[in-house]
Amino acid sequence: MSEEKKYKVLIVDDDEFLLNMYSVKFTKGGLEVFTSPSADDAMRKLKEGLVPDAMIFDIVMPGTDGFELLERVRKERLASKAAIMFLTNQGQSSDIERAKSLGAQGYIVKASTIPSEVLGELLKCLKLVQEKK
Repeated sequence: MSEEKKYKVLIVDDDEFLLNMYSVKFTKGGLEVFTSPSADDAMRKLKEGLVPDAMIFDIVMPGTDGFELLERVRKERLASKAAIMFLTNQGQSSDIERAKSLGAQGYIVKASTIPSEVLGELLKCLKLVQEKK
């Protein structure tokens, strides 16, 4: 039996191109990937039983933004052990501080990183959370 666990990651972003690109990159990196184009879709998947090891949220999305989504996930105690990372174009220090205050392990500005760097950061976040268990 293999010791290697295939981590599940949920990516929430309203940009279909980015969802597809990161889905391919993360799958090639050995992760099992689930995508949601909106906060409502992500909540539905979580309520239906998806328990990801990590969740990646964009901040700016139509309807519920990434911060509000994380607050809803926390309030409803969904995926409580998941690593949280924000992947967004919002680089203001107030946004970064808010993400940290909500318990996010990672925060990446999309425009300044390439997919392999995002995968590396995600794996670091997963490791941080796994070490705390």
